[in-house]
Amino acid sequence: MSRPRAADVAVGTELPEQTTRVTRADLLRYAGASGDFNVIHWNERVAREVGLPGVIAHGMLTAGLAARAVTAWAGDPGAVVDYHVRFSRPVVVPDDDAGAEVTVRGRVAAVLDGGRVRVDLTVTSGGEKVLSLARAVVALG
Repeated sequence: MSRPRAADVAVGTELPEQTTRVTRADLLRYAGASGDFNVIHWNERVAREVGLPGVIAHGMLTAGLAARAVTAWAGDPGAVVDYHVRFSRPVVVPDDDAGAEVTVRGRVAAVLDGGRVRVDLTVTSGGEKVLSLARAVVALG
């Protein structure tokens, strides 16, 4: 995919949908990379004891998957000049080989000055919105 140019992007331009499967093995790898070994990301019993529906993905992993959809579209991670999300629901990752799917959809919601656009994201897992107010400002060429 070629890098989008500001002149070719308008309000309503859609980003390619990205779906990523997250497994318990992915949570282990993310914990090692991030240093976040919080027990709710690997122990079913403890996750349920604290009121969660099961083991959950790291919030920053989920936010990173959403950001990856934007950087893939922009063609340059450095093009993202602002990024914001709120965590609305956890991504529950079952203890099986299938894991959980996280789907990211994006749409240009505003064309800003200086060749920048605001992209609003919809991030879901299991049919539920897991991030709210997810948006990025992207500087296009």
